[in-house]
Amino acid sequence: MNASAVVLIEAERTAMLTLGPTLAAVPGVRRVYSVTGEWDFVCTIDVDAHSKLRTVITETIQTIDGVSRTQTLVALDTYEGSGGAA
Repeated sequence: MNASAVVLIEAERTAMLTLGPTLAAVPGVRRVYSVTGEWDFVCTIDVDAHSKLRTVITETIQTIDGVSRTQTLVALDTYEGSGGAA
C-alpha cells in the first residue's frame, strides 16, 4: 500500500538558504518547494507504506537542524491533472 503526504515546514531564518536541498535529499521526499506565506517549505512525500511516513517525517525531517515546526497532511485520495500549460 502506498502512502503520500504533504509536509508544511517553518524554517529558522538561518536555514533558509540551505534547508531546501537538505530536505530534498531525504529518502521518500519527492519534491520540495520554497514558498511564500506562513510556511517556508512544502515537501511532498511518497513511500510504500503508511508506517514509513513516521520515519520520514518525525524521525528525519523534524530532526533536521533549521526545521522549527511542521504540519503534515496525509493524502486520502489522489487526482491527476492533465499537466501542460494553462
